[in-house]
Amino acid sequence: MKRSLSVLAVLIAAAAAGGAWYLHGKQPQRSGDVALAHLQGPVSVRYDDRGVPHIQAQNQADLYRALGYVQAQDRLFQMEIMRRLARGELAEVLGPKLVPTDTLFRSLRIREQAEVYVARQDKQSPAWQALQAYLDGINQYQASHPRPLEFDVLGITPRPFTAQDTFSVAGYMAYSFAAAFRTEPLLTYVRDRLGPDYLKIFDLEWHPQGVLPLAASDWKSLDTVAQLSQQALTQAGLPQYEGSNAWAISGARTASGKPLLAGDPHIGFSVPAVWYEAQVSAPGFDLYGYHQPLNPFAALGQNMDFGWSLTMFQNDDLDLVAEKVNPANPNQVWYHGQWTDMQASTQQVAVKGEQPVTITLRRSPHGPIINDALGKVAPATPIAMWWSFLESQNPILEGFYEVNRADTLVKMRNAAAKIQSPGLNLMWANAKGDIGWWAAAQLPIRPAGVQPQFILDGSGPDADKLGFYPFSANPQEENPSRGFIVSANFQPLSSTGMAIPGYYNLADRGQQLFSQLDDPSVKWDARNTQALQLGNRTGYAERVLKPLLPVLREVVSDAQEKTLVEQLAQWHGDYPLGSTNATLFTQFLYELTYAAMHDKLGDALFDTLLTTRDLDSALPRLAADADSPWWGPAGRADIVKKAWRNSLTHLKSTLGDNPGQWQWGKAHTLTHGHPLGKQQPLDKLFNVGPFAAPGTHEVPDNLSAKLGPAPWHVSYGPSTRRIIDFADPAHALTINPVGQSGVLFDAHYSDQAKDYIEGKYRQALIQEGDVAKGTVSTLRLVPSRKSN
Repeated sequence: MKRSLSVLAVLIAAAAAGGAWYLHGKQPQRSGDVALAHLQGPVSVRYDDRGVPHIQAQNQADLYRALGYVQAQDRLFQMEIMRRLARGELAEVLGPKLVPTDTLFRSLRIREQAEVYVARQDKQSPAWQALQAYLDGINQYQASHPRPLEFDVLGITPRPFTAQDTFSVAGYMAYSFAAAFRTEPLLTYVRDRLGPDYLKIFDLEWHPQGVLPLAASDWKSLDTVAQLSQQALTQAGLPQYEGSNAWAISGARTASGKPLLAGDPHIGFSVPAVWYEAQVSAPGFDLYGYHQPLNPFAALGQNMDFGWSLTMFQNDDLDLVAEKVNPANPNQVWYHGQWTDMQASTQQVAVKGEQPVTITLRRSPHGPIINDALGKVAPATPIAMWWSFLESQNPILEGFYEVNRADTLVKMRNAAAKIQSPGLNLMWANAKGDIGWWAAAQLPIRPAGVQPQFILDGSGPDADKLGFYPFSANPQEENPSRGFIVSANFQPLSSTGMAIPGYYNLADRGQQLFSQLDDPSVKWDARNTQALQLGNRTGYAERVLKPLLPVLREVVSDAQEKTLVEQLAQWHGDYPLGSTNATLFTQFLYELTYAAMHDKLGDALFDTLLTTRDLDSALPRLAADADSPWWGPAGRADIVKKAWRNSLTHLKSTLGDNPGQWQWGKAHTLTHGHPLGKQQPLDKLFNVGPFAAPGTHEVPDNLSAKLGPAPWHVSYGPSTRRIIDFADPAHALTINPVGQSGVLFDAHYSDQAKDYIEGKYRQALIQEGDVAKGTVSTLRLVPSRKSN
């Protein structure tokens, strides 16, 4: 990075000396004519005042080729860095500190599985042909234009994008859903090292005794895996998929008499934002979509006839398996009653400024070994990973191609069945009056009694998979009699009654949305739906505080402090910018967690605990259980007193002695981080923010920060907010957290960031009249002579 900073300093100096042409050459072109090879006819790209392209083509091949071209000129570096993360190639451009991250992602076998996915594709299918045209558009742009500024800073040599890159990014998306890496080592440690009584606060079923004979060195290895898994997703400055809200309301409950659809997927904030908005139109096809890097098909979208949103299913599709090693042969494990060889291969990880690093990757019958590549000496207990992304057929490309065209319940249901990994909830509505929801995933059949929230014993049958359940067994609803459907990452129910293991979010957010949507006195429209999306109140604080307030009243003696306690007692659990109770409660929650749990877990596992969803459900149970072993010999009152004192001390040193200064907006802020903004002084150039942020973890306006000491830096939240009333779908509402463009100094780099944090919306231009009126510039793509 020091070398990169020097390069950047030279570039800036050159620009200041009259080299503005350098930066100008990096900017997107949104007007004029551009010749593009392989086009069958001219394509019109009209840009609105948010920088959203509205693409009109004469056929779908030209449409997707144009989409690739215009998305590349706004997001080429995002495409590059995401494929490098997914394929384990970051160290080549970011240096040796990224070797562990590259090692982890290569251990996941995403690269190899992408090759398998490509080989499975029907090369004559419309979905494959669309992908090839889209990638050709990206590659034509890259080959004909100056490299992005980030490429120059990091010394990246452009290379063509391929279908393997597209499927690798799909693998990254699936991996970012997988909470098992963080949760299973933690819960297994608690069970086997601390004892089953310590598990009671986690609201889990558990084995009364530990079953895995893991050595101390193995726990250290698993700590490393858990931490690296989290760091790989956060330190790279790329979006992580966390949760979401979505609901569909039938016309019987809306003011207009037509269905209303709302959605706001919760994803890590980044510059640029994860979604690229574009309207794509060709004869027989029109869609306003929200696209991910390197995927031609919208993950969210609508037209005048139908629309959909998504949330994360949170099903457990990844198991960690502890293998039993042959004492006489460390390359064999016990599997189905006999010693079985593990497969081994070596790979070279390119490292910027250094010699390549050779890593050895092993694979057992259960899956890739994910912990022995993290050190020079293989651990005593190899931990294998069974992951549905590696095991299912997963025709996800065809699935999303069909989703983009699913204007009926039957079409959407059939498309959802083809999305097998990662697990997604698809929320859908159409103008004819239908609403529906499908949990899209291929759910593994595990042996009876197996608890996959713990590391499984590979020497017996617990780690076996008996196949997959049929899609008909997945949770789903179509036109329910209650008149609405809500999805908010809580555990869903299957019509079969089967258990669906997963790392689900607290039910509070979903219950709150359900309760409000179920109010028969309310007729829903765009205005009150906005208020619902932007809600910042939760009953969680009340549940935690209720059993602790009597303790606080007993242990707090100072008059001013007693006033603060009583203010918390009267607090309604809302998180507006001016709230001081929100700040005090959040600090107290962290100090309580630290005082009760840190010493028993140690630094690494405690830090892992703070990133898990299980902590959310554990803390109210811990607060209510005066006899929990987590309180230790001193008891609950002593821990509560200590946490209170530490909270006040920290807030006074951080925000000032006067509690009136402890406003939530001062302590809770959002900065949209660029991958290069991790390094000073590049943060001042590439990052966007900070902004005072309302909301908090697990309220509808889910602007979430990791639990820790103040100040809190929001890491994820609504990646867009969308509202579609199908009485007037042409005036759907939307917002981007930052801006359309990932090109520094472009007008649309951060032009929506202020509106977003203030809870404002913009109209999505969909009908021809609105698009024509809202066009600020037009780019015309024409066939090059080589195409003729």
